[in-house]
This record gives sequence, C-alpha cells and structure tokens, in this order.
Amino acid sequence: MPGVNREHKDRLFSFLFGNKSNREWTLSLYNAVNHTKFTNPEDIQFTTIEDAVYMGMKNDLSFILFYVMNIYEQQSNFNPNMPVRQLMYAGKLYDKFIQINGLNIYGKKIVHLPVPKLVVFYNGTDEREDTILALSDSFDSGEEFIEPDIEVKVKMININQGQNTRLMAECQPLAEYAWLIEQIRRNREEMDIEKAVDKAINDMPQNYIIRPFLIGNRAEVKDMCITEYNEAETMKMFREEGRKEGIEEGEEKLGKLVSLLISVGRGGEVQTVVINREVREALYKEFNIV
Repeated sequence: MPGVNREHKDRLFSFLFGNKSNREWTLSLYNAVNHTKFTNPEDIQFTTIEDAVYMGMKNDLSFILFYVMNIYEQQSNFNPNMPVRQLMYAGKLYDKFIQINGLNIYGKKIVHLPVPKLVVFYNGTDEREDTILALSDSFDSGEEFIEPDIEVKVKMININQGQNTRLMAECQPLAEYAWLIEQIRRNREEMDIEKAVDKAINDMPQNYIIRPFLIGNRAEVKDMCITEYNEAETMKMFREEGRKEGIEEGEEKLGKLVSLLISVGRGGEVQTVVINREVREALYKEFNIV
C-alpha cells in the first residue's frame, strides 16, 4: 500500500470545489447548501489560506460570496472538535480580511465583516445524521449555569451516496463526487487502493460533469484519494490503539504525541507510531509525555 503523503496539502474535495477553474461547481454547492439561486460564478472570491495546516492537511475551502464568508471542510472521520478548529481558521480569515481591506478595528466606528457560515461535509463509513456541532459543548467550567460568551456552530452534512437526495439533486458535481467515493470503497474490497481509484474513474458514466476533469488530472486525483484513504486508516488505528491503552488516557497521550510530531516536522512518523507500540512508548519518553 502506498504510504501517506504528508507533503500533499489538497484533498479531492478541495481540488474539485476549491479550484478557480471550477467556480461554477463551487457556486452550485453554495446554492444547494443555502437554497439560493445565484448565477455568476465570478462573484466568488476564494479566501482559502494555503499554509493553514492541521494534521498535515489544510482547510479544504473558504470563499466569500455577497459578504458571506463560507468555510467548508470535508471529513471522512467524525470530529466533534470542528467548532474550535473552524473558530481558529475563521480568526485567520478575518485577520486577513481586515488587513487587505484596511479596516480599523481600534476606531470609534463599527467594522462590518462578512457573515460566517461553517459547514462540514461528512462522508465517513460510520452512520451519521446531519447535525449542528457547537463550540459550547466543549466548555467545562464545572458550573452548568455559567453562560459562555463565545459560541460557534458548524453544520455537519452527510454527503455519502444515498444521503441528502435534495442536496445532491441541486448540486450534480457533489452527487458525482459521492458516487466516486462509493465506487472506490466498493472496489477496495477486491483490490488495493490505487487500482480501486483507477477503476472508479474509468467506470464513471460518460455524462458526468466531473469526469473530464478527473481524467485530465488522474495522477493528482489518485494521489489525493490514496492520501485520504491512508489518513482515514491511520485515524482508525489511532482510535483502536487508544482503546487498548485505555480510552481516555490512551487517546489523550497518543493525541499529544501526534500533534507534537507534526509540529516539529516529523509527521511522516505518525502512521508508524499508531501501529507500533514500542516506537510509541519510546517517543512518549522522548517527549516526556506521561
């Protein structure tokens, strides 16, 4: 199996919907999510921060459309911490927006900012209902009657094939992307991931909008799919190893170790750490994680 490519920062989702040459697909996705009917893809202003990296991957897609700041991310593993991640990312985007537009946040006049809309598109194998993830669920003061002064809400939408049929009907590229992911999973039952991706692309119906783009960028698409597949497998092993060591204590220690490895430029060791207990224990000592 090909190794995880930690240097590659894109996912297929962002490659499809965050690509300036595919603005019409981005607009279609926005319209489907927000029940709007905008028609000019050139109104989209991409704001994705290229060097904002978390767990070896950058945020998938952010753009401004008619003073709405949209932050989209695709997740193949359920992550209840998306509100705090999106809060941190949104802070970077607003800082960039304020600087670019020369806004004075220290003056007497109120500064007008784009409205944030945060969405996670979930396509993992665990069954998940659409839901709203809230930052306040993470707050633990010990006093249940203390109301937090900060709230962040992230809308999680299941985009697996067969889910959210209205959304899929209104955004054909998204429906085709869901089909592709499902085909790769089915193919994976009988072949390795690289062949599974190749076959899915070859079997895609001729009338699919995204087909020419995938074929024209086959090498990049295969690399992204392989990377994301291995990322998902690594996270699965991460959870399993955490359970073996004790769910709360094990996951906390392993999580700290993974974060530290990535922060010091040793992200390539993550998969080995997850599957090799001896290596993991040695690194716990190296980083003084108890």
